[in-house]
Amino acid sequence: MSWISYLPHHPFPIQNLPYGIFSTAKDPSQRPCTVIGETIIDLRALSRRRFLPEEIGDSLEQTTLNAFMALGRPAWVRVRQALSALFASGSPQEAALKGDAECLVPRSDAHMHLPARIGDYTDFYASKEHATNLGKMFRPGGEPLLPNWLHMPVGYHGRASSVVVSGTPITRPWGQTRPDDAAPPLFGTSKLLDMEIEMAAWIGPGNELGKPVPIAQAEDHIFGFSVFNDWSARDIQKWEYVPLGPFLGKNFASTISPWIVTLEALAPFACSPPAQDPTPLPYLLSSRPKTYDITLTATLTLAGGSESRVISETNYKYMYWTVFQQLAHHTVNGCNMQPGDVFASGTISGPTEGSYGSLIELTQRGTKPVKFPSGAERKFVGDGDTIGLTAHCSGDGYTIGFGDCEGTLVGAVAPFA
Repeated sequence: MSWISYLPHHPFPIQNLPYGIFSTAKDPSQRPCTVIGETIIDLRALSRRRFLPEEIGDSLEQTTLNAFMALGRPAWVRVRQALSALFASGSPQEAALKGDAECLVPRSDAHMHLPARIGDYTDFYASKEHATNLGKMFRPGGEPLLPNWLHMPVGYHGRASSVVVSGTPITRPWGQTRPDDAAPPLFGTSKLLDMEIEMAAWIGPGNELGKPVPIAQAEDHIFGFSVFNDWSARDIQKWEYVPLGPFLGKNFASTISPWIVTLEALAPFACSPPAQDPTPLPYLLSSRPKTYDITLTATLTLAGGSESRVISETNYKYMYWTVFQQLAHHTVNGCNMQPGDVFASGTISGPTEGSYGSLIELTQRGTKPVKFPSGAERKFVGDGDTIGLTAHCSGDGYTIGFGDCEGTLVGAVAPFA
């Protein structure tokens, strides 16, 4: 328990201690923080008062978490232990901190920013259910999974500059589509705008160019997780993706939650991943394979906020390829990672229709629209609609939350105005 009070099953108990970057109207400088309940804890201020390990201080003077991420797990653990001791019930420091308005800030006063400078972003395609569902749609009568899918984590390099923090409006993209296979392509706005429920893993310490990360060491390179929405223009994607894969249908925007939940907070929720058949090649095999039991929920709110409904509930534990396998595969050719790089998991779909992670699956390519009590329906995301993603882990008497991952689709603007 903490001397900072919060309601039962609040997403930010003392067991969580996620990291983020915040500012306030009073102090617009961006700085590292954590949170307990509805109280933001300013890590820069806490460090300046010498409440945290001295060797960490420089990393907490930065406007992003990249320098802190680069320090590695031993440093992260020391800071977590110090925070746990400072804010636990009965802490000797309670009296000194309780009235400190610089160290402790109401969450309602905080404006959250991207947690880190994202140098590179890779999106994977790691859910067997999702890959099978889309394979059946796009290759009816053929094998749903392509020959390589069961042998390695498939992915593509996305656009880091268009990853935006929760709350940022998403503009409907323009591009080429070909609705009629017998006619030339058209230029216009995407009519099939989709969302994808994903988790994002943040890289901590990187690796040198030419030196792969062995899967046995992969965990030491993962700082933590956020919630991720990989917005997708399905009609643009369909026309462009052969032969080199996603491009304009994906790179216009991706939404990420502002909090990073560490692997230390997630340790109680580690679980075994799905069985893999055929057995992966040795560099992808772990002596203790694991993933995490994280429940994710997607809510669609109609334009104007008139109606809202949960459209999917799924779980990260369904993913066929783990984040540790993804990192081992990504670097096996010597590719170098850097602190703050992001791995998106790929769409997280479960075994039932209610656990599918995208609208193209949930609506069966638009043939079964999502219906609302008023009679309104959605095949894909409409202008003014809001997609909200949340994630949580259920512990023994507490809940670990990840914060909101929310984006509202706004109408397209003239591309050459």
